[in-house]
Amino acid sequence: MTGENSAETRQLLGTVLAVQANFYRVQLDQEQGEMREMGDQDSHLPYPPLLLCTRRTRLKKIGQQVMVGDRVVVEEPDWAGGRGAIADVLPRHSELDRPAIANVNQILLVFAVADPPLEPYQLSRFLIKAESTGLDVLLCLNKSDLISESEQQKVSDRLLGWGYQPIFISVKDGINTDQSGRYLRNKITVIAGPSGVGKSSLINTLIDSAKLRVGEVSGKLARGRHTTRHIELFELPSDGMLADTPGFNQPDMDCMPEELIHYFPEARKRLAVASCRFSDCLHRDEPECVVRGDWERYEHYLEFLDAAIAHQTQLHQQADPESTMKLKSKSKGKGQSQYEPKLESKKYRRISRKTQLQDLQELYRDEE
Repeated sequence: MTGENSAETRQLLGTVLAVQANFYRVQLDQEQGEMREMGDQDSHLPYPPLLLCTRRTRLKKIGQQVMVGDRVVVEEPDWAGGRGAIADVLPRHSELDRPAIANVNQILLVFAVADPPLEPYQLSRFLIKAESTGLDVLLCLNKSDLISESEQQKVSDRLLGWGYQPIFISVKDGINTDQSGRYLRNKITVIAGPSGVGKSSLINTLIDSAKLRVGEVSGKLARGRHTTRHIELFELPSDGMLADTPGFNQPDMDCMPEELIHYFPEARKRLAVASCRFSDCLHRDEPECVVRGDWERYEHYLEFLDAAIAHQTQLHQQADPESTMKLKSKSKGKGQSQYEPKLESKKYRRISRKTQLQDLQELYRDEE
């Protein structure tokens, strides 16, 4: 009886693998697995155990969010029922908002070199978003079996000029998938990229137990169909963890305009050896700018800069109710937008019955 009570009150440590509704799937650390011996001997839980946990009311009251990747303290384990309660969240060393995940070490960006074809602008946009997290970025190019070695070399040389050493793989033919897996050891990695490039297939190759649903590329749009619905951590055989994230086609350019240039490795190289004349230089047409010049992605930078400025302007206008203009995104194009006049919100609003009655009462008082 004493052993059972100590098992119920003893705290356990684990990692949140998935969040669904108000429940959290937590995998306990291996050294914590010995606690099962103090509970139900016939439990069919895997080792180390997975518990479906709730969040303590205290954490909800203080606004403590529980995210995928969090290191948590679990109390009152019910080994037979596979249940538990999260009592505390340990400090995070990193945190991402989109996707919402904690304690990530690096981002594995997966693109295809063909089917769908590699789009430099789209790739650049994903790279900028990945760089903005401050995490290490790995670039993996799938479907390399569809292009020749000379074409691979051209792509590699081009991306080296951007500041990236790509890894060419083919999930279908098993080319270099082991090499990509070596970069994931003992780390939590977020895998990202557009739909249809083979992210889910790569995870299924690296982790036999994942069994993610795989979609085919649309023939009309040359894009993949979205298959991932929620964020989930999968344990790698190499003791690391891999997070699959819902696919998106155009990451938001929500960084500060003055920070954008630092997300281009080729621009950082220039700024490391020289400085612009003005400290607030945006590297467009300012005099004595050391960044502006002949490098391939400079045109990408200018387009992303316009998007970042438009985003910040929109935020300021939302905070300023006196503004008479609003920013409207166009349905076509590469995230372009334009300003339009705001309609007076109260001008076309129907007067309420209560207001009408009050006006009548005021009228009667005036006549009396």
